[in-house]
Amino acid sequence: MSRLGDLIRLERTRQGLTHKQVARKCGVSDKYLMEVEAGTRIIADDQARRILKSMGMTEHTEADFTLDDIAATVDLQSAVPQLTKAAEAKKAPAKQEKAEVVAESGPGVAGSIWLDALSGVLKHVPIYNAVMKEVGHRLLPITNGRIEGAAPDKVYYFMAPDNSLRGFRVQRGDLLLVVPAQAAVDGAIMLLQTPQGRILRKVKRVNDYQAMLQKYDEAFESEIKNFSDLTFVGRCVRLEAELA
Repeated sequence: MSRLGDLIRLERTRQGLTHKQVARKCGVSDKYLMEVEAGTRIIADDQARRILKSMGMTEHTEADFTLDDIAATVDLQSAVPQLTKAAEAKKAPAKQEKAEVVAESGPGVAGSIWLDALSGVLKHVPIYNAVMKEVGHRLLPITNGRIEGAAPDKVYYFMAPDNSLRGFRVQRGDLLLVVPAQAAVDGAIMLLQTPQGRILRKVKRVNDYQAMLQKYDEAFESEIKNFSDLTFVGRCVRLEAELA
């Protein structure tokens, strides 16, 4: 299956263009275009971009998604039903005025493939450091309106500020995906709010009112705290680390 071929087919379908119409725009044969879309012919990145550009799709949308983001992250095949639905909706007279406004704003932005069919499929998830300053982002797919079971706008990455969890394979600079959790999750690495700032600790429930906070750098250390003295912010569900 060709990701770039899928992109071309989706954008062509969105615009309601035939293979011949697109082929005429970009100077290739309609047979070549059909083979590219079917995945039976390999197409170079620059050629695919030229074809997409001929249809008015620019490199970036206003959400700052690139074609590489699309091809690497999204299951494009699953977007076809959404495109068909969007195309049918555009035929409704009540939406004609809106369609004219979109057309005036220029191709590749308001009329991009993202806004028409893939809106809500991806999200730029922020990366925060120890003082909760945003230092970057990661692009994550949204599944059934959720990311790792949580609302997309509640999920973020936390950059490990030190090696206090090195024994648990978390080192300084690693990224941990955090989902909201206000209660202790036994055996999980959790983010806690303290008077000194946010910290990462592995949590073990001791009983109904106490938890053991564990860290492991040069040596294993732990302390038992009452739940009433702890403020849990979130549970870490994914670790992203750079290979040395």
